[in-house]
Amino acid sequence: MRVDLLAGAAAPLRTVITPVPTILVFDSGVGGLSVFAELIRVRPDARFVYAADDAGFPYGALAEDALVSRVVAVMERLIRRTAPDLVVVACNTASTLVLPHLRRHFPDLPFVGTVPAIKPAVAQSTSGLVSVLATPATVVRDYTHDLIRTYASGCRVTLVGSRRLAGIAEAELCGAPVPDAEVLAELAPCFVEADGARTDVVVLGCTHFPLLKARLEAVAPWPVAWVDPAPAIARRVVQLIGGPLAGHEGDGDDATAIFTSGAGITPALRRALGERGLPAIELDAMPMG
Repeated sequence: MRVDLLAGAAAPLRTVITPVPTILVFDSGVGGLSVFAELIRVRPDARFVYAADDAGFPYGALAEDALVSRVVAVMERLIRRTAPDLVVVACNTASTLVLPHLRRHFPDLPFVGTVPAIKPAVAQSTSGLVSVLATPATVVRDYTHDLIRTYASGCRVTLVGSRRLAGIAEAELCGAPVPDAEVLAELAPCFVEADGARTDVVVLGCTHFPLLKARLEAVAPWPVAWVDPAPAIARRVVQLIGGPLAGHEGDGDDATAIFTSGAGITPALRRALGERGLPAIELDAMPMG
């Protein structure tokens, strides 16, 4: 099923049956590539559009009202352009605040959000010490604290708001990795020792962070389980639109990346996008303010 937005800002939505779904994956930058990789695995037949609102990156720097307005405006333009059947908001900062607004604004279009995977992390922990590594904006959201109150009874949850790690992940893909010491400085507060126990699970509460998983493992003070929400997001997408269609295996030619600025696109990033199944890059300029 495809949902198309008719011309005009206030136009109603109409439904058209299509054999292969169009899935729009949205983030403020390249972090959503960690989710995109899982989505390609479960729906290789789909037509994918990856949209990076890099003109607004990082979303955590925006006031809440400004973030809501920005995401709704960008999403309206993207929906009009790409006519998706489903939208994955592959950004924790946006999901924890903007999802209700998107669902009200586009009531006939399914949205799948990304929130810190606290429930599975707590279930996986044996020490009772779990850390949530996220952006400062996600750490302070009521949604995040509600998840902890609901699912983390009996566990000690340490919230760590990293100001730099998303940018470090962006730099890594753009061919400008930072030294290990700078990565460790962002990660170190996640590792807690108390009453003879120590942290054994770290929730990657920003979609950028799984892109750095190998480096996080290398600099971590001790081994932990890293909880990435991408597989759960992919499972939810399959629940909503079903699994791959027979005879529509897909070849990657229909996957496109759209940037709202493009100012940070380097040859290294182009190669990284191509290696991840996004050979086509387009610009749809939407400057801030």
